[in-house]
Amino acid sequence: MTTTTVLRSEWTKLTTLRSQWVTPLLALVLTVGLTATVQIAYGDIDTSITDDPSVGIYYGLNFGQVALVCFGVLLIGQEYGSGTIRSSLTAVPRRGLLYGSKLALGAGVGAAVGLAATAGCFLASDATVGVDPNAPGMVRSAVAGVLYQPLLVVLCLGATAMLRNLTAAMGLLTPTIFLATPLLSAVPGVREVVQFLPDRAGQYALRNLDDPQIHYGHWTGLLVMAVWSAAAAYGGHRSLQRHDA
Repeated sequence: MTTTTVLRSEWTKLTTLRSQWVTPLLALVLTVGLTATVQIAYGDIDTSITDDPSVGIYYGLNFGQVALVCFGVLLIGQEYGSGTIRSSLTAVPRRGLLYGSKLALGAGVGAAVGLAATAGCFLASDATVGVDPNAPGMVRSAVAGVLYQPLLVVLCLGATAMLRNLTAAMGLLTPTIFLATPLLSAVPGVREVVQFLPDRAGQYALRNLDDPQIHYGHWTGLLVMAVWSAAAAYGGHRSLQRHDA
């Protein structure tokens, strides 16, 4: 079976299973919609907290990324949960090809959501409070906004492949990214470790201004997240190769 055939098969699964195609769409709606809603309601929300305009621009991402986490988990976790992973591996005996196709599809959809969400957040913020595209770090922030979301999908897909359990993956990743990391980053002593977690590092790349409490640069933050995603993808591949479905 060729790579193109497997990719088409995975795309068919994505577009026919409602739980899979709804989640990236929900991520886009939440990210852009909440950013626009809050900025309209409260104005430039970041000024009372920080001078960094990216805080307001990406406000909705704090919630939209939860749907994207679910998307990454469901891409392979749904097959483990229903037992259809056995049928998939029977149809595509080359496990690396099947897994690589899922990664490519997940990253591609994540990139599309990232591009649309970033553009939508910038346009919504510009229409409501005004955004200076020439402000320091604005271009880098936009690039990071596009890349953050496919990296998040790959991270979650790889972690789910390692766990080989839909419930465990959803129960671990969703609260960790949505609750644990933001809360722990405010705890003195723990903050120094939390800053190297993937979502924390990736979100720092979105910021325009430097944070003296973060011990690396913005681009390095994106690199840290990329390393985490690559490690998860590799771990998922090894797990799929070594274990029976």
